[in-house]
Amino acid sequence: MDLAQTLKSIVAIHALVPDDAFTAGALGTERAGSGVVIRDGLVLTIGYLITEADRIWLRSSDGRLTPGHALAYDQDTGFGLVQALGRLDLPALELGSAAHAEIGDPVVVAGGEAGQYVRAQIVAKQTFAGYWEYLLDEALFTAPAHPLWGGAGVIDADGRLIGIGSLLVQQMDEDGEARDANMVVPIDLLPPILDDLLAYGQVRRPPRPWLGMFSAEHEGGIVVVSLADDGPAAQAGVRPGDIVTGIGGRSVERLADLYRALWASGPAGTDVEFNLVRDDRPLTIRIKSANRADFLKKPRLH
Repeated sequence: MDLAQTLKSIVAIHALVPDDAFTAGALGTERAGSGVVIRDGLVLTIGYLITEADRIWLRSSDGRLTPGHALAYDQDTGFGLVQALGRLDLPALELGSAAHAEIGDPVVVAGGEAGQYVRAQIVAKQTFAGYWEYLLDEALFTAPAHPLWGGAGVIDADGRLIGIGSLLVQQMDEDGEARDANMVVPIDLLPPILDDLLAYGQVRRPPRPWLGMFSAEHEGGIVVVSLADDGPAAQAGVRPGDIVTGIGGRSVERLADLYRALWASGPAGTDVEFNLVRDDRPLTIRIKSANRADFLKKPRLH
């Protein structure tokens, strides 16, 4: 791999979001991260950087600024696409495959305004469940962690893109010591949806039911940590501190179980029966789910 040439495909992203955006409180109104050029003028990034953004700037490693447009964001995978509104004149990275990568394989994690990179390795491939109703059946984890992980490109030894950085997490190493790692969305999830994202700005499939319920695993169960304002769960009367025990009488013990049961219940708009424990008493609440995208500002056309 010609690292210097490869790093030219990495751009910094600066996104501005309106104060009244649904995600402004949680994610802020100014967001900074990275992206990777995958076609002429097309940048792949992590979607939370550009969700509801009305202004985007792309900075190449040589300092050139180019305006961009939030073209698409896929809630299920977490990928986001930015279309440059000027000539980038940057090489596109070839897509590889995370499915063929193995634990221990060396990678370069690259992101930031000057193409900062970290030589790392794949330390795990496993299910990842996020508190914001998000699930990957097999995410990549790399260490040591890149400090500018959001939208960073994860590149294999042949110079191909195998994933996009999403989070900083802590994992246990072989000696039982905690270490910082990056959770990475595998690139294999992109090709099946890319044509839809380019043509329609979203994937043509029924939207998953969404509750606006932020939960965490705790002491062998699932506890509601917080709720989205005016989200379906809040409107139905769910409270922080409630313990989720099941959906429709089906027991759930882990976040991944909860999400799979929720999404198997039907498309967005489906009524879902939640089994909870509140103040040591069992409780059943029926929640009318929603389409998360309906709560978000749509990208402005330029």
